[in-house]
Parts: sequence; structure tokens; C-alpha cells
Amino acid sequence: MSDRTLPRSRVARKFCLCLIGNAKSASSLTRCLPQIRWTVRSFVSNLHNTMQTHEIRIRAAAPADADTLADFNLAMALETEDRRLDESKVRRGVAALLADARHGVYYVAEAGARIVGQMLITYEWSDWRNGRFWWIQSVYVLPDARRLGVYRALHRAVEETARATPGVCGLRLYVDRENTRAQQVYREMGMVQTDYLLFETDWA
Repeated sequence: MSDRTLPRSRVARKFCLCLIGNAKSASSLTRCLPQIRWTVRSFVSNLHNTMQTHEIRIRAAAPADADTLADFNLAMALETEDRRLDESKVRRGVAALLADARHGVYYVAEAGARIVGQMLITYEWSDWRNGRFWWIQSVYVLPDARRLGVYRALHRAVEETARATPGVCGLRLYVDRENTRAQQVYREMGMVQTDYLLFETDWA
């Protein structure tokens, strides 16, 4: 079985690979294919049904969400940049932002009683526009909730809030050059690529 024939879901892929590894011969693997296909279809169907049962709700984060937000940030850094952040520092950073709205605001996506995604908004003053840009940062969606519209729901809610807030002149974000999938989603949400490069001096 080629990699192209395996499902995209990580959990389903692992299950299929486990079945493949347990197959003792090519003929037994062939006999397993219907079971693999049925399992994948069932997995995807159940996942979508679970998410569709619970409407995605967007709200501003509260102090009680601090642990979840910190966990999401730790997972995001490890997944996207292979970085193990200082957990204590991340938890203090999240708590500091939640305690002082001047730093920014977290928005969370909920499906039922579970938080399945987050987005951080920070602020940049633009003297050229006499207004503030909202920067989209720290985006994370739980693996089992991806490709189900969670990010789009977050983005739409944040954009609607920004447009309704006096003095806000636009949205900005930065993205890894190799993350073409995310770039495509941002374009679909109406964002355009700029000609600017990002430079920094980080002594944290």
C-alpha cells in the first residue's frame, strides 16, 4: 500500500499502518483492505458527526481557560517548530495576558463543553492609518478537530469583532514559508500576501 492511499487523518493512518504491520503476507493484506477502508470511513464519519452535533461557538477566553491555552501553546510550538518551550514561563505569560487586556485577547472555539481551538490577538498601532492592526497569533486547533471549519469560525468571528471595533484598521499575521496549507486558508479568508520580511532580535 502506497502512502498516497492512506488516509490523511493521523489517527486513522496509525491504525491502518498497524493493520498493515500485522498482515503476515501480501494476500492477507489484500484481504484486510476492505476492513481498512471501512474503518477509515467509519472513523471520518464519526468524527464529523461528533463535531456537527456540537455547534462551534467562539468566545473570549477567561482566566479559567489558562491551563488549556498554555497546553495549546506548548503543543503548537512542538508541532510547528519542534521547540520545547519553558512550561512555567508559558503559563505565566498566558496568565499575564488574561489578567491585562492591554496585552491582547485570546479567543477560543468550543464544541460542546470542550475547547477545540484558540487564537491570540495582539495590537500594533499604525501612525500611517491612525488606527490599530489586530495581529493574529498563537493559532492552534486540536488534531481531531482540524479540517472541520474551526479556524474559519475563529477567523470570521475575530474579523467581525475587529470591523465593529472603532479604530481597528485591519488584520495581520505571519506564517512559516513552508506552511503552504495555512497560507491557502488565509487567502481563502480574504487575506493577501505582503512584500514585507519579518526581522527580530529575541533575547527572551
